[in-house]
Amino acid sequence: MKNKIQIFIASLFALGLTAIAGNVKAQTTSGNTIQEVQLNKNDAFNEIRNLLMANFDFTNPDYKQGVVNSEVKFDIAENGKIVNVRSKGDCKNVSKEIENVLSHLMYKIDANKLNENMLASSFVMPVRVDINNR
Repeated sequence: MKNKIQIFIASLFALGLTAIAGNVKAQTTSGNTIQEVQLNKNDAFNEIRNLLMANFDFTNPDYKQGVVNSEVKFDIAENGKIVNVRSKGDCKNVSKEIENVLSHLMYKIDANKLNENMLASSFVMPVRVDINNR
């Protein structure tokens, strides 16, 4: 009985060491890191943000008053068109309007404006809208 308890404790100890070693290795491997992409004024996302605000309908009375924070996810098709727009945020009506505007933009992203860190097909962009009193 004493041997079985010692074997069980030794097994738990060995499994624990294996788990810790695997976790440390995963944290130090360069392939598992997510790098932050800094946006600058000349990139394609600034243009998208400006087009979004220019085409946004601020007159809807169902919008929440004040600052509304949203997060919009979208894909870029091979031809540069914005597709599969999904938005979520503080106000579902603002999120729907963001989706509507971005889905119907007659805009294609110029691949030359995307730097090497931004070569992906799916993106997440924060959007902050200030709805003033009407």
